[in-house]
Amino acid sequence: MDSVVTASSPVLGKPLVHFGKRVLERTASGAPSSDYRRLGVHPLTPHIGAEIDGVDLSAPLDAELADELKQALLEWKVIFFRDQHAFDAESQLTLARVWGEPEPNPFFPKTATAGVSRLAKDADSAGNKNIWHSDHSFMAAPALGSVLRAVDIPPAGGDTMWADMAAAYDNLSAGMKERIEPLTAEHDWVHSWGAMMTADQIATHRQSLPPVEHPVVVRHPRTGRKLLYVNEPFTIRIVGLPEDESRDLLHELVLQARIPEYQVRFRWQPGSVAIWDNIATQHYAINDYYPQRRVMERIAITGGPLS
Repeated sequence: MDSVVTASSPVLGKPLVHFGKRVLERTASGAPSSDYRRLGVHPLTPHIGAEIDGVDLSAPLDAELADELKQALLEWKVIFFRDQHAFDAESQLTLARVWGEPEPNPFFPKTATAGVSRLAKDADSAGNKNIWHSDHSFMAAPALGSVLRAVDIPPAGGDTMWADMAAAYDNLSAGMKERIEPLTAEHDWVHSWGAMMTADQIATHRQSLPPVEHPVVVRHPRTGRKLLYVNEPFTIRIVGLPEDESRDLLHELVLQARIPEYQVRFRWQPGSVAIWDNIATQHYAINDYYPQRRVMERIAITGGPLS
């Protein structure tokens, strides 16, 4: 019998209500517990998101401290830091290299510091829509993670949310897990980023960014834990399924990121920094601060092919 039972909406016919407890494991079953000597770790939920203290991110990191940061990210999937007022773009690049080489987003505006992208929304753009997503899933080797720092934040609003896609996978029914285990999905950027481009701009980007395929269920490249790897803007179809079946299945799977039990929400303050695991999570930047201004700078970290 399936371990998860759902009721259906009489209107939509889609799973709506979850009966019984959810499986909300911070790490894979049987993984050893972590011991931090240099960091203070303060969970924001039991399984995703923790604020970290005891570290100045603008100062050089020794090997032990870097290892503890890497372990904290694997354990909590997104980690947050407060009062990092001396943390600038160069510090951000140095920190990102704890995990790997910086990877520019092909569509974001660049800054004077190579590898750093600026995400600025003001009165003309702050009301633009956002959506749950995983960065760079439209690339053959999606970003492993990201480092984001607050540059200019509104007096209220502008929070960011992250969803734990291991929890999303864990809570699928046994029947759904069996169904999607062998499947792959096509990811593409044209329906999202391309909506803001001319035909010539799309053709230019298409030369280096063709559609790619990833497994619907991937194993995390560093923990081996199974994750649901589909997202609303970039996953466009399930390979090999009829169009209607692909659409219905994909609709059900992408909605898993919207379940509050899988999420953590972070309120930005001056000097705040977030680092997230881009394979294990999806994120959503909340656009509720119009007409105020919000400016962030982000570095993505190069990843590898998923399996």
